[in-house]
Amino acid sequence: MNKSLSYDSHKARIQLAVLRAVVYLILIFLTFLCLFSFYMLIINSTRSNGELQGGFALLPSTHFIENLKNAWTDSSINIPKGLLNSFIVAGITSVLTTYFSALTAYGIHAYDFRLKKAAFGFIMAIMVIPSQVSAVGFVQICYKFNLTNHYWPLILPGIAAPVVFFYMKQYMESVLPMSIVEAARVDGCNEFRIFNSIVLPMIRPAIAVQMIFSFVQSWNNYFLPSLLLTKAEMKTVPIMIAQLRSADYSKFDMGKVYMFILLAILPVLVVYVILSKNIIKGVTSGGVKG
Repeated sequence: MNKSLSYDSHKARIQLAVLRAVVYLILIFLTFLCLFSFYMLIINSTRSNGELQGGFALLPSTHFIENLKNAWTDSSINIPKGLLNSFIVAGITSVLTTYFSALTAYGIHAYDFRLKKAAFGFIMAIMVIPSQVSAVGFVQICYKFNLTNHYWPLILPGIAAPVVFFYMKQYMESVLPMSIVEAARVDGCNEFRIFNSIVLPMIRPAIAVQMIFSFVQSWNNYFLPSLLLTKAEMKTVPIMIAQLRSADYSKFDMGKVYMFILLAILPVLVVYVILSKNIIKGVTSGGVKG
């Protein structure tokens, strides 16, 4: 009897070890797929245009500084200005999106009113509508009120972010007990002070997660900026990359393009590194009832 139990236990341990090994192999493979394209971007940014036209290579070359100089001093585009423009738009958008989405989620979560379910359903309905559907009318309004070549038409619509609102609401249901809010009300705190001083610190991981996602989405946005920004000094990074790709083929420098793409990714990586410590905490905490 004991031998049979020992054999079954040993067999179960072997099966668990094999399953764990398979899971690790799958994770390693997925990690490789995710990082390989970024690795090739770095490698290609060190190669000259002639080397890139010559074919595929896994090892870096010696033209990194040359490509960096050519991209940074390109006369057709102003890369430093484009990076600054994108950072202004993406930075302000991410802050406003997360703050007002959290504020809206707090209003739906903390208050009981007659049309609460209808308001929540309306916001969820907007979430499934593609942004391109309303883009034509929005662009016409911007042209009518002379809002082209301004950043506000790119920033303010980001405040209405149903996806961010939904995430914040679900997170608050997990980590924000109403007893704390009610105790603060009894102590005489007004609602904005409760939200800014009590609620925001409690949902900080969720805010960090959504700030990363909002920043990346705004940074990579090409559709609306390409329609609203026509002045060279106002253009953002995605528009400049498209201009490089559409340049005259005889003057097309692939090394410079890869370097520009690498420079465009670096600010996103910096934001991720700064806020990444909150990602796992924000995702796991949101799935556990407090």
